[in-house]
Amino acid sequence: MTSQLSRATHLLVSTAVAAVVVTGVVALPAAGATPAGPALSALPATALPAAPAGSALSALAATSLPSTTDDAAGSTTWTVEPATADGPDGRVSHRIDAEPGQTVADHVAVTNFSAHPATFELYASDGLVTADGQFDLLPAGTTPADSGAWVALGEGGVPAAEGSTPLRVEVGPEATVTVPFTLTVPADATPGDHPAGIVAALVPAAGEQQVSFDARVGVRLHLRVAGDVVPTLSVTDVQATYASSWNPFAAGAVEVDYTVTNEGNVRLGAGTAVEASGPFGWGEASAEGTPQRELLPGQSATSTVVLDGTWPLGRMSGDVTVIPVVVGDDVVEVEVQQVSADWSAWAVPWAQLALVVLAVALVLLARRSRRRREAATQRRIDAAVAARERETVDA
Repeated sequence: MTSQLSRATHLLVSTAVAAVVVTGVVALPAAGATPAGPALSALPATALPAAPAGSALSALAATSLPSTTDDAAGSTTWTVEPATADGPDGRVSHRIDAEPGQTVADHVAVTNFSAHPATFELYASDGLVTADGQFDLLPAGTTPADSGAWVALGEGGVPAAEGSTPLRVEVGPEATVTVPFTLTVPADATPGDHPAGIVAALVPAAGEQQVSFDARVGVRLHLRVAGDVVPTLSVTDVQATYASSWNPFAAGAVEVDYTVTNEGNVRLGAGTAVEASGPFGWGEASAEGTPQRELLPGQSATSTVVLDGTWPLGRMSGDVTVIPVVVGDDVVEVEVQQVSADWSAWAVPWAQLALVVLAVALVLLARRSRRRREAATQRRIDAAVAARERETVDA
């Protein structure tokens, strides 16, 4: 358990806090246009297949990574990061603790590393965690319903909850523009974590591209609303099945499926340990599940653990233990409890039973064959004795 918890903690501490999101869209065709490449979170960009419209591809990094895309003016490279009014301040994400009804002011900086000017659209959106554990934002064009709707960008801006549109910002070559924003927490906001992010999406020049990609790079916004912190995970839907080996001299495997749900109001990571044993504790086995780097409040993740080398000893049983882990620099002063759930499954030794049946059949066949040989021998002896007796009588 200790080694697993240590590995899970290291993984979660090293989890990135800035999101890079790439979404595929289709633009109007233009004669003589050159297709643009997709945006990437590295320098320089390389060609990748287009993502389907409305889909999102996310990656995380320790800092707000620059994004590069090709357009008619050449490659455009930019980044967005936390800032003060004077410019970027070295933070990797916005961390805001606020009371219900409170308004918090901060800044975000958009830097254009390219040798030509570029225009970007800034907007806020709700955060989510994808099935593979990466932080992401809602697809472009999706109206936020939580903390992303509480952010107002620019001087005098209004939040998405009040019908705002993306803020358009023009950034000169090799220049940085700092944009103020406010986050107003509703008076009835629930305590706990409300993930969000602020995105800078490149605006392509009109009529210059046949196919474009909505390239956006964002910075994460960690919002925690004051109130009772409830760090709670649960493990449910535990199902176990045993798979026998065709080789009677080899062990099989137990496959355990389970679902981990964050039933609290703060994000948590999770490590998992699965144990199994047969009757009287025979054939003990254990394995570790893939750590969940981050589960947002209300989010569930389904995983599978395979315990190899398990012998079929009849009724198998065990438990799934989930170890909650505090993510990154989060502060959770309430004790976080482990949770577990029991499981059981029948491990029928089919291959071994088949071997026993075969062995019994061979023994019976051998005995039957021996009896036949003995009977045949006896018949020959009897025939010889009878013939001898007849010869004696005749003499």
